[in-house]
Amino acid sequence: MFVRTESFGQFLKRYPVISFIIGIQIILFLLMHVPFFPKNLLLESLAGVNLFIREGEYWRLVSPILVHVNFTHLLFNSFSLVLFGPALERALGKASFILVYILSGIGANLATLLIQPPYYTHIGASGAIFGLFGIYLAVILFKKEYMPKQGKQVILPIAVISVIMTFFTPNVNITGHIFGLISGLLIGRILLHFRPIDFR
Repeated sequence: MFVRTESFGQFLKRYPVISFIIGIQIILFLLMHVPFFPKNLLLESLAGVNLFIREGEYWRLVSPILVHVNFTHLLFNSFSLVLFGPALERALGKASFILVYILSGIGANLATLLIQPPYYTHIGASGAIFGLFGIYLAVILFKKEYMPKQGKQVILPIAVISVIMTFFTPNVNITGHIFGLISGLLIGRILLHFRPIDFR
């Protein structure tokens, strides 16, 4: 379920949404590190800045999901998306997956807006990725027959460890992580009321 055996070409063909998201993340990261490109302008335009959101720049509830300045941050989030995204893209379908991913990220960023101070600034896909964990947890809690035993054995420890590490990792948007997870859990619960999310 979480073991990737596809070639690069096969992955692109089977999981176009995940491939597109990672591609955008990489392009934005590279643009921010090209000497002649106005890195600060791009970052200042896309980062989640609570004060600017409150002043009407609502795209900042979405745009931070795609922005990474630190290579390690980009690598970790992209790797997490490659590992845990495909099963969901296959189970939900392309349109539903991108909707769930964006809504989880918005949930994380909206909570950050409401809880953190006005000048708080944040970037990264972590809130949306925690939302994916939340979807898996919703299936385990409410429709466990849809989740293979092996999947449950992977997701539960990863989710617990990720939440614990959130509180011990410096410069992390703790609010975004926790509420990304909660957003995914709520979205998953709602989706399961209308349709199966079957990983078997």
